[in-house]
Amino acid sequence: MARLKKIVLFVAIVVWSSCFEDSTLAQRVKPLELSELVAYTGADREQILVAGAKAESKVVWYTSLAGSSYRELAQGFEKKYPGVKVDVYRAASNELMAKITAEANARQYLVDTIETTLPLLKGLREDGLLAVYKSPHLAKYPARAKESAGNGLYYWGVNRESFIGVGFNPKLIAASAVPKNFDGLLNPQLKGKMGMTTSETGVRMMGAMLKFKGEEFSRKLKAQDISLQAISGRAMADMAISGEVPISPSIFRDHAMESKLKGAPIDWVAMEAVPTNAGATAIIYQAPHPHAAVLMADFILSPEGQKILEDLQFGSPTKDFGFKRWYPEAGLSTEQYDKESTKWQKVLRELGRK
Repeated sequence: MARLKKIVLFVAIVVWSSCFEDSTLAQRVKPLELSELVAYTGADREQILVAGAKAESKVVWYTSLAGSSYRELAQGFEKKYPGVKVDVYRAASNELMAKITAEANARQYLVDTIETTLPLLKGLREDGLLAVYKSPHLAKYPARAKESAGNGLYYWGVNRESFIGVGFNPKLIAASAVPKNFDGLLNPQLKGKMGMTTSETGVRMMGAMLKFKGEEFSRKLKAQDISLQAISGRAMADMAISGEVPISPSIFRDHAMESKLKGAPIDWVAMEAVPTNAGATAIIYQAPHPHAAVLMADFILSPEGQKILEDLQFGSPTKDFGFKRWYPEAGLSTEQYDKESTKWQKVLRELGRK
C-alpha cells in the first residue's frame, strides 16, 4: 500500500509538472501574426518587434507629411533600428486613399503603416482596411487623440497637430489691431487688409467661425472686404510675409513660427477655438511586414518620434499650448464631414469681393 501511494504521488507530480510547463510555455509563446502583435504587451514587446522587423528587413510607410518631416522621421527610425529600411511613399491624402483602396481591391497588400489626416483614416476604417492596435505610448495621449476600438485597442493615435489661426505681418498690422478672438476680426482697422485661402485650410477655419459664432458673424465678416486666394496655407503665410495680404485667419502656426525663427516679419495668434489639422498613425489590415508595421507605429508615437515632429514646429497632442483645439471631423462620419465641409466652403466663397 505504501508503495502504491508513492507511485500515485509520483504520477501526480509528473502530471502537475507537465501542466505547469505547458502553462509557462504558453506564456512564453512569441506573437508572430499581426493579430497577435497588435495586442501584445509583454515586457519583451520591443525585443520581439525589433527581431521580427530585422528579419522582415523593411517597413512600407505611406504618409501625407510634407517637406522634410517624413524624411527626418524615416531617418530617425532607421538610425534607432539599423537593418530595417523605411520604404516611404509620400502623397496627398486623397491620393493615398485611392492608392490604398486600389491595392486592397486587387488584394495586393503593400503598405504596413500609414500616417495621414483623420478624414482619410475614417474612410479606411469604414472600408475595414485598418487593423486595431495598442501602443505603450498611447497611455500618455488624451482620449481625443486616439480612436478607441474597445478592449484597450485603437484604430489610430494622433502624432501631430497643425493649428490654424491668425497670421499677420507685424510691420503692417498695428499691435492694437491684432485680433484676440473672432470678434477682433471685425475691427475696422483690418478692412481691406485681410485674406483667406479657399483651400481646406480656409474651409476648416470657416467651419470654426460658423460653429462658434454662427452665420450672422460670417455676414458681418463679409463687410471687411476679404480677398480670397486659391492657394495653400503655406502660400498664404508667404503672402503675409511679403505684405501682399497683411493678415489672414487661415495661416498655420507651424508655418508662421518656422518663418519667424528665420527672421521673417510674421507672427501668429490663436482664436478662442483653433481648427486643428491632425495627422495620425494607423496600421493597415494585412500588413505584409507585421513586426515592422507595429514597430514603426510605436516609434512615431514615442517621445523620440514626437521630438522630431516638435522640432519641425508641429504640435503634440500630449502638450497644452494655451488654447482650445477643435477637430472639425470629430464625431462625424466621412459622409457627414463631407456634407459639413461643402457647406463651409459655400459660405467661405460668399465672403469674396464682388
